[in-house]
Amino acid sequence: MAARWAGSRYFLGLVPRGFRLLLAAVVMRRVVSGPAGRSLASLQFDNLALRSLPVEAGEGTEEEARRSRSVPGACFSRVRPSAVSNPRVVALSRSALALLGLPEGEEPGPEVAEFLSGNRVFQGAEPAAHCYCGHQFGSFAGQLGDGAAMYLGEVLNPAGERWEIQLKGAGLTPFSRQADGRKVLRSSIREFLCSEAVHHLGIPTTRAGSCVTSDSTVTRDIFYDGNPKEENCTIVLRIAPTFLRFGSFEIFKETDEFTGRRGPSVNRNDIRIQMIDYVISTFYPDIQNTHAEHKIERNAAFFREITRRTARLVAEWQCVGFCHGVLNTDNMSIVGITIDYGPYGFMDRYDPDHICNGSDNMGRYAYNKQPEICKWNLGKLAESLVPELPVEISQSIIDEEYDSEFQRWYMQKMRKKLGLIQAELEEDSSLISDLLETMNKTGADFTNTFRVLSKYAGNSVNAEDFLDILTEQCASLDELKVVFKPKMDPRQLSVMLMLAQSNPQLFALIGTKANISKELDRIERYNKLQESSEDQLLSNNRALWGEWLRKYSTRLSKDQATTGDNDTFVAERVKIMDSNNPAFVLRNYIAQNAIDAAEKGDFSEVQRVLKMLENPYDVEVSFQQSPDEAGDEDHHPVSGAASSSCTLPKIPYTSKPPPWASELCVT
Repeated sequence: MAARWAGSRYFLGLVPRGFRLLLAAVVMRRVVSGPAGRSLASLQFDNLALRSLPVEAGEGTEEEARRSRSVPGACFSRVRPSAVSNPRVVALSRSALALLGLPEGEEPGPEVAEFLSGNRVFQGAEPAAHCYCGHQFGSFAGQLGDGAAMYLGEVLNPAGERWEIQLKGAGLTPFSRQADGRKVLRSSIREFLCSEAVHHLGIPTTRAGSCVTSDSTVTRDIFYDGNPKEENCTIVLRIAPTFLRFGSFEIFKETDEFTGRRGPSVNRNDIRIQMIDYVISTFYPDIQNTHAEHKIERNAAFFREITRRTARLVAEWQCVGFCHGVLNTDNMSIVGITIDYGPYGFMDRYDPDHICNGSDNMGRYAYNKQPEICKWNLGKLAESLVPELPVEISQSIIDEEYDSEFQRWYMQKMRKKLGLIQAELEEDSSLISDLLETMNKTGADFTNTFRVLSKYAGNSVNAEDFLDILTEQCASLDELKVVFKPKMDPRQLSVMLMLAQSNPQLFALIGTKANISKELDRIERYNKLQESSEDQLLSNNRALWGEWLRKYSTRLSKDQATTGDNDTFVAERVKIMDSNNPAFVLRNYIAQNAIDAAEKGDFSEVQRVLKMLENPYDVEVSFQQSPDEAGDEDHHPVSGAASSSCTLPKIPYTSKPPPWASELCVT
């Protein structure tokens, strides 16, 4: 791509300037408008949110509008994007942009980058930043708001659908606090790719239409080690029905007894009523129509629906091994979709205690805690709806609906992942638990293990051969030694253990029993590994998997007994399993490969990974080495979000991740 455009620039340099301008105009009409005439420059806006909710008066200069401040009595504050130098497109998601009614068009040109960077504001757009609060890591943080994102408006597409569009990384807003309102290339690529990856996995999410970088820079201390560097400002176009969140309702919170903070619009129940009316009438119209005359019943029905949606959403995450990383109340959508991709991660080796956020020292948002945390967040949303919905009603809804809906959805999805398609048996829960326990004990790769299970014929004939396939997905002895290497200094651990015995109250303030227990378990496991060998590990893994396969075979035979045609049963089972178990997900190392190339000016890997993620169940589109790459021993160090220097061997993205992937740390 770079070579082709370079040649085009050389050709244009030989053409008279007047003709070049005419040619550019013709090309740009095709780029921006496309064959159907729908264009970035002519999107149809209808900004209902700004008409329905209070907006802070946009008085003063642009600099004054961006000044960090408390914004009481308003849900939005008007502010315009800050320009960047030489914006250029890193990648576009054609399917996401199609939501706005845009055709595929041609290759992006300069004018497209101008719009998608915020340098040019769409006609009809009304840029503004949204005010919200939130509980961060369990504590109320007070006013937060869109510190690096800007609402542009709501686009009506030709089908009559309404989509809110937003620029993330477009500059200062009143909610930027001490930050600069910018995002950089590495974090923007991660958000862009994961938004699309999660969508194509079939999970409700915001979308990412574009990723645009620039020559403007900001300073970032990537590893928080006192060694900052300049990074390129980058902007992502985000698309969703709405970006309102649980924290949007926390702007009314009274003074918090633990932190002393309160929402900027405390005692403004009139605004709370406006927001509830807007959310329900716009995004839950059936509920509005059914309960138009009974507000409490209407509000309860809305809360019941968002409780169910949230339970189903986190069940979907658990089934693909997705960890959000920062499940604060301000990162929970009011319409039940995945929002705000920061330090997320898809698990490689299955670990129920997996923590994808390097800043989450206490493991609050670990993989196995996500369902309970989302339930806790619903409790905070319930509190913020009082008095329009009494908390005893909303809490009873959580108690009645959340766990049962999560379990129902989770089991429904897991049965499909295991090809249990004929019957729903109570024993299925134990079979799934045993599977995950076996994966944990053997260090099996989460995504790949589920994917290869469709190759199992379900009988003893191919059991031994299939054990070879399964054990290939298990962690090696060296990998496990890295995983279970003790994290605490022995002297520190000794002091903590003595403190736990001598002064439990003080110990409770500076540490937890759970963390100490995990460290002791890690030490015990590490010591056993030191005394083990690869042959012993393989033998143990085969025994564990053999035991589970016998249970799985028994369960499959019960499904098979209900059908008359065995070949049809097997074909249908494989089809369902392969359409519910992705061949690949956006592992951290895949994103890092794309980031590393992009930071050197090569955006082709971002675009290639995007195409792959658009077809996550199709093994044929995974990255494969070309013959001339196979012998390439030139490796380059990882840069960016979070890794120590390591090499990037070229391997298929359906393979187990390379050893250096375990060193990546996203914060």
